[in-house]
Amino acid sequence: MSHILALDQGTTSSRAIAFDRHGRVAAVAQREFAQHFPQPGWVEHDADEIWSSQLAVARECVRQLAASSSEVPRIAAIGITNQRETTVLWDRATGQPLAPAIVWQDRRTTARCEQLRRQGKAALIQRKTGLVLDAYFSATKLEWLLDQVPGARARAEAGELAFGTIDSWLIWNLTAGRVHASDASNAARTLLMNIHTLAWDDELLRLFHIPRAVLPRIVPSSGALGETASDLLGAPISIAGVAGDQQAATFG
Repeated sequence: MSHILALDQGTTSSRAIAFDRHGRVAAVAQREFAQHFPQPGWVEHDADEIWSSQLAVARECVRQLAASSSEVPRIAAIGITNQRETTVLWDRATGQPLAPAIVWQDRRTTARCEQLRRQGKAALIQRKTGLVLDAYFSATKLEWLLDQVPGARARAEAGELAFGTIDSWLIWNLTAGRVHASDASNAARTLLMNIHTLAWDDELLRLFHIPRAVLPRIVPSSGALGETASDLLGAPISIAGVAGDQQAATFG
């Protein structure tokens, strides 16, 4: 019996659900993780804790499948859905985050958004991205990290760092750093992707001072984009679907 393993990485917990070929829930596991509020208006997560909690619940589902059947459980594919806009910046060589993840709720870059609005940039941003100019989205969060973490901007321009929303962070770890990608539904929530071309937009990258070298490859929401490292879940498994949580819920 083969299964589909859904990884649901949310704002307060990581969940995994295994479905059988008839769409029935065959296993489920969930683990909460810490929320950090270092200053008023700031919301942070430990990106390593996000990854470790997501891996733990995925492994728990595999254990549940093994315990409930005389057959060796087989995961045909993995699908990922995730909290959107939350921003992670990490070292490509070590895989270690340079700073806490800045969560979608975080408001530390509100003043930067107001500055851009006064400069008359809001209409341009909305025309290209379909979004209003707001600190909710990833662009000003990433810009802040590049400016505030010592040496980060130079290292990003040199190609030493990787940015991603949570989908990218999970894909990177699941594939042991072989795949740096984000699906269109998550990339569309960054203020950096042109929704008319489905590509990173050079004018927006200049506006937010984001080096292209730090960005993930944009891939379709449905389709195989890589395999998990063989030591994570017992065998390599295709990652075959990615969508931000509200888009995934709408599709469902």
